[in-house]
Amino acid sequence: MSEPIIEGAFDIIEFRRALGAFVTGVTVVTTIQSDGSPRGFTANSFSSVSLDPPMILVCIAKTASSHAVFSQTDHFAVSILAEDQKGVSGVFASKSPDKFAQVAWRARATGAPVIDGAAATFDCRTHEVVDAGDHVILLGRVVDFVHTNSSPLAYCRGAYVNFSLSQEALAVTGARARVGAILEHRDGLVLLETRNGLELPTGVKLEPQSDTASLRGVLAKLGLAAHLDFIFAVFESGNGPSASVQVYYRGRVSSSGAAWMDSAIHIVPLSQISWSELRDEAVRLMLQRYVRERSEDAFGIYVGDTEAGKIQTLSITH
Repeated sequence: MSEPIIEGAFDIIEFRRALGAFVTGVTVVTTIQSDGSPRGFTANSFSSVSLDPPMILVCIAKTASSHAVFSQTDHFAVSILAEDQKGVSGVFASKSPDKFAQVAWRARATGAPVIDGAAATFDCRTHEVVDAGDHVILLGRVVDFVHTNSSPLAYCRGAYVNFSLSQEALAVTGARARVGAILEHRDGLVLLETRNGLELPTGVKLEPQSDTASLRGVLAKLGLAAHLDFIFAVFESGNGPSASVQVYYRGRVSSSGAAWMDSAIHIVPLSQISWSELRDEAVRLMLQRYVRERSEDAFGIYVGDTEAGKIQTLSITH
């Protein structure tokens, strides 16, 4: 017989710090109490559970003041906060008695409040409440949901993480820049026909839209309603005075608008890209990686130069 494993003292504080290495979203969980008043709290212990049927979960500490209410409610909602809603997160993490008077909200299908301006909201019927140590797991069956193009608020190691698009790093280095976008339309990838073959939309900086040389300005001139998500690649090209930093974001464009009347815009299915028409080798290799990672639903960020670099894995997308 094998000898029993004797575990040493478990350091709860260090365990909490280790869990903090996982980047999470920030949510507000809400319901309507039996007296008709709204109740809510901030949580980052949120996860998807099932697509069919659609289910999500949140965890609530048994020591939380909201534990009794949420462990007995038959409905609740989860609002995934947008990155400009740190204040909302703070309100619902506080002990303020009038939280809902300080934020804009509305009721959805079940009557549970959802936060205006959130990146996404899920309205649920309670499916099950599961005992789990010093927490309970609140399983909800989603009956209604809404999502927007807003970037989400994130949290890691005790601090908020800002995923917003920024040129601050480039401004600090003072480097010449080329800022481009890998944009997906429902029918394929957005490529532009130029004198130098097919190219991605690019500018000398990200913003402002009023500057026709910026990426935002280029997209506006083309009439492309684009939402940029996260950085896909950062690399240096050239040497000496001609050296520049190239930054490419991944994102998407809507199918509406008059942009598709511009003959320079090509929507090319990922499987039908003519690689020989992409004459910039660095861009061609980058797009080939994009197509490969899109097929695997696992994106990373390339950091390096046109000769060598590393791909930092991000996560599996859902």
